[in-house]
Amino acid sequence: MSEAEQRALSHKTEGIDWGGQVCGQTQMTANNNSWNHALVKNAHDGLSLPSSDCERYSVISGECLYYHYGCDGKDDRGWGCGYRTIQTMASWMCLSQPLSVSPRPPPSLSEIQQILVRIGDKPDSFLGSREWIGTFEASLILDELYDVPCRIVHVRHGKELELAVEDLHSHFSTHGSPIMMGGDRDNSSKGILGVCTRKKGSYLLVIDPHYFGCPLDKNSLQKQGWVSWKSVASLDQCSFYNLCLPLTVK
Repeated sequence: MSEAEQRALSHKTEGIDWGGQVCGQTQMTANNNSWNHALVKNAHDGLSLPSSDCERYSVISGECLYYHYGCDGKDDRGWGCGYRTIQTMASWMCLSQPLSVSPRPPPSLSEIQQILVRIGDKPDSFLGSREWIGTFEASLILDELYDVPCRIVHVRHGKELELAVEDLHSHFSTHGSPIMMGGDRDNSSKGILGVCTRKKGSYLLVIDPHYFGCPLDKNSLQKQGWVSWKSVASLDQCSFYNLCLPLTVK
């Protein structure tokens, strides 16, 4: 059973009001030309390294947008973190396209559900539901929309995350794209924008989609911890983790 299936067992399928606004903002959808202007770009820029003794430091190349709960007027608190992380990853795909290529905007929440049903990954009952999705679904969406295959790295438990750090350094240096991370006990989806290694342990640069509220600027997002360095040792040591690494061209 996938991480998304395990989590979905505890959630009832309910209809969703896909409309609404947040703090008076103009609603932003995948078909709205304002999609790349309404969100914070590269929310990690200017963030200090987590330690003065970092021996190796790797981050994304290019730009991405910070998608989070309710950022488009749709209240997805409690179930939409995986969708928002996919949107952040998709924004990198869009903003990293050559100027000669018309960018395909990140998909809306409903479009993500429609795609997963159309390609046969989910049943029709998934449409309009509040079911969670994880790294596997992220790989399907990015491949379908952007023709980008993904590599899934499975870490049996948090104690082994340090063993995956070299994979992350290699990914950022070779591909440069954001990574999605999810698990079972720690079932909160998060984006990974970088990694820092020191002798006494590593840190991950986490972009957390769980913020809900009026738009914050870059400094506020960093100050409140929505974009921050997290030590690998601080993550749930008993949770398994899956990492979705898009095999993009840097």
